Amino acid sequence: MYAVIETGGKQYRVEKDDVVSIEKLKVEAGDSVVFDRVLLLSNGKETLIGKPYVEGAKVEAEVVENGKGPKVIIFKYKAKKDYRKKQGHRQPYTMVKINGIFGLEAEEPQAEAKPEEAAEPAEAEAAPEAAESAETAAE
Repeated sequence: MYAVIETGGKQYRVEKDDVVSIEKLKVEAGDSVVFDRVLLLSNGKETLIGKPYVEGAKVEAEVVENGKGPKVIIFKYKAKKDYRKKQGHRQPYTMVKINGIFGLEAEEPQAEAKPEEAAEPAEAEAAPEAAESAETAAE
């Protein structure tokens, strides 16, 4: 089972037990976080796509750490003009471990209730009527 969540203006495809580095959140290591902006849910058989979010779906995660990414060097210069500018940046992040994806399990037991058996006789009865109406239309 996987989900696509939105946080920090970005989208992430997550599964249970994934460790994902996301945009920095105002939480401490060890805290729990719930992402309710779920764009898509899939369990391999069924896929729910939100408009824009899937109602009732949520992804629970635990904060592993807050940190900074690798240093990025920005170096600007203009040839023959004696202009040089060096600047560095480290992007802050929050690393989270996905503990669970919820929202599709509640619908699975209803789907397994075998409404197909009741639907088959109705279809069988409807088929002769359709054949009879086709015959009368031909006459």
